[in-house]
Amino acid sequence: MRILLTNDDGVHAPGLEVLEEIAREFTDDIWICAPDEEQSGMGHALTLTRPVRLRKHGERKFSVTGTPTDSVTMGLRKIVEAEPDVILSGVNRGANLGDDITYSGTVSAAIEGALAGIRSIAFSQVTRRDGDADADTFDAARGWGAKVLAPLLDTPLPERTLVNVNFPPLAAGQVNGIRAVRQGFHDYSRGTVVEGRDPRGFKYYWFGLQAIEHTLDHGTDLEAIDEGFVSVTPLQLDLTHHSSLGALAERYAG
Repeated sequence: MRILLTNDDGVHAPGLEVLEEIAREFTDDIWICAPDEEQSGMGHALTLTRPVRLRKHGERKFSVTGTPTDSVTMGLRKIVEAEPDVILSGVNRGANLGDDITYSGTVSAAIEGALAGIRSIAFSQVTRRDGDADADTFDAARGWGAKVLAPLLDTPLPERTLVNVNFPPLAAGQVNGIRAVRQGFHDYSRGTVVEGRDPRGFKYYWFGLQAIEHTLDHGTDLEAIDEGFVSVTPLQLDLTHHSSLGALAERYAG
């Protein structure tokens, strides 16, 4: 089995090392192509206005001067010798839950893999709100990654689908298990805009990531993480709201 690894935190991110540890429990045929620096929040962006450069860090380890989507594209077209069986993205440091997935470079890398017809899975490690930003927070991912991945390698999935996995912010021994759940939604828009001034006196703005209130609807990824479970959510790329098609068709008829 051949696996392509990528992420949005950058090729030197500790979460990518954790993902490689997980992948090596299944195969040694592992290839890595990730952004050369952090690309969090880039979503499904594709670099079109400047060239993308490829850098080699080892026999099968590369980085690109671009987005997670660029990394998957370059991995498939310029790096991996034959099409991989699986694409794994992560392990992201921080949650990708609910509607946050629309911003996520981690999930978007898996989206690109799914568009290419390859089984693709995104992994994220939820962190504590009061945690040390430099701390190693990946204990749950290390302890549960292989347990989550094993069934996902051979479970039948429809075309143009991917799987989004989140690990709770707990020690591996405190995790309660794994739940297959649907995507949740937060109650209101994300974060704040923080205003400041640089040393020259000019204003700048920084998008804040303060905690967002949400309702823990039953059977969602938000609820699963809150209750100490690993969340596993299948996602589809067809964004069509099919039940509205009939009403719109009537509006435009005749």
